[in-house]
Amino acid sequence: MTTKTWTVQVLLNEDGDDTVADAALTVENKMQLRGHGASRRNPRDESDPRIGDELAAARALSDLAHELLAAAATDIEAKTHVPARSLEL
Repeated sequence: MTTKTWTVQVLLNEDGDDTVADAALTVENKMQLRGHGASRRNPRDESDPRIGDELAAARALSDLAHELLAAAATDIEAKTHVPARSLEL
């Protein structure tokens, strides 16, 4: 059995009611993919920065997941010379 560690780092930046998140996946100290997400507090909502962090981070991780699927599709097509299908979240 082989164990691998893939590291995802999520950086959150808050500016008032806006939160931006960047997620970066590093694989074997080489491949790096990135995802981006953002959130904005509705002025009618009570201020809770944690909720903005959660939304922005979730969106960044979702974007990162799509980037990883696209990379997998590219790799499959390079190996098989056939379009990759059924790669969805």
